[in-house]
Amino acid sequence: MKFEKWLTNIGKSQKTAENYSKAIAGSMSEWARDSGLIANSLLDITSPKEIASLELQLATVSIFMERNRKGNGMYSAALKKYREYLSDVSAEDIAEDIQTVVADKEIPDTDKLTYINARVGQGKFRRDLIDMWQGCAVTGYSDTRFLIASNIMPWKNSDPRQRLDPYNGLLLLPNLDKVFDLGYLTFTEKGRIKISESIENPDVLSIKSDMSIHLEKQHQDYMAYHRNYVFENNL
Repeated sequence: MKFEKWLTNIGKSQKTAENYSKAIAGSMSEWARDSGLIANSLLDITSPKEIASLELQLATVSIFMERNRKGNGMYSAALKKYREYLSDVSAEDIAEDIQTVVADKEIPDTDKLTYINARVGQGKFRRDLIDMWQGCAVTGYSDTRFLIASNIMPWKNSDPRQRLDPYNGLLLLPNLDKVFDLGYLTFTEKGRIKISESIENPDVLSIKSDMSIHLEKQHQDYMAYHRNYVFENNL
């Protein structure tokens, strides 16, 4: 199953991957059907938004609440990971953000391409980050063909100025970018790495506890937002 393989690829143990996969395909699909929330299986849902909505609805179903409590949050964790999996394998979030820019009457038409390019990690925003960091912000790896430009404060939570502010951006190797974007690592005010307790075997992803980043004062508010609202210290 692709979801199970994705889980192991992000560092989950094989046992955890199997448990989450079975929970999604089996018990939780049954509970959702019995509650009239879905017709067939949770695996038929391919939209992260639909799964997010179902997370809220299932959280009120008595059997889910009981089993989730007994399982120390395993079922809610599995749903959360399934939502992340769907976001990872679809372009829905990016497409929605781009459509928001297109529909925003406060952004001049002449500026919309700039924002769209910034959202997909291209254009002036990327060039500004390359000038600022001269390589991966954490490792220093300098071949920019392999580096990803992304926001510290998520795009959807940033205003138009913040979306293009290079101090709201990091240039990272793909493994670091993905883990940072999903909130499983962040950085302290002094730039020391903080790794979520939720991520298993971070060393497999080449994430080390002695990593650090140089932050200017202009980065601090953005990184504080990431620590407070994006970073997940526990499942």
